[in-house]
Amino acid sequence: MTIPDFEKALLKAKKRASKNIQIINGRPQVLDFDVLSAAHETVLQAERDLAAAKGEPYAVPIKFPVEWDTGAPMPYLFCDDNRVFLTFFVRDIDPNWDGTYVTIRNPGSGLSEKLAVVEFERCICTKMGNPNEEVLHGHPLSGKGLEGYRALSVVNSPWIKELEAINSVHSCYKAEYWRDYKHYILPFHDSTFECVARGFKVEEFLMPLPDLLAEICKRLAR
Repeated sequence: MTIPDFEKALLKAKKRASKNIQIINGRPQVLDFDVLSAAHETVLQAERDLAAAKGEPYAVPIKFPVEWDTGAPMPYLFCDDNRVFLTFFVRDIDPNWDGTYVTIRNPGSGLSEKLAVVEFERCICTKMGNPNEEVLHGHPLSGKGLEGYRALSVVNSPWIKELEAINSVHSCYKAEYWRDYKHYILPFHDSTFECVARGFKVEEFLMPLPDLLAEICKRLAR
């Protein structure tokens, strides 16, 4: 397929997705969430295919064992020169929730919570902050496979290329050393986490948040 073919495929996917949204009483309404979700996935894949054909950076979903809470994941970032730990509240769906109430989370309540800790291996650079979910569409990877609330890695990452170029002045620089690095991105509700690392491992816990944060600090101090 040529680039124009991929562009046509993306346009077709967007039109298909838009047909499942109608304006009713001045407000957009989804006709069928399952159909819209499938159409959205088609749009994302078309975005990735087009970016790949152009040799541009794009985001792809990765295998990740947990989902973070969509309302208040409350991520915490801990790091030193060699290790990076990211913790957050795991998505916990109440099968009896009827949509009529909102649960307010109190991290200092002392109650046990479902939490996850991600340790990024051989991490050489990290950042967390803007954009939040309201302006995620302003991220450079928006329209190139980026989606919220999903763990992704970036193909053709300009960040990795920038870091490699900086380190290329070192007398021991070896290009092959950089081939195993990955650019990870985890978009949360109020912030976005990104890092460049060799890999990661995920642990799940059921314990009070302050206790887990203290445990992470102990690991960093070892």
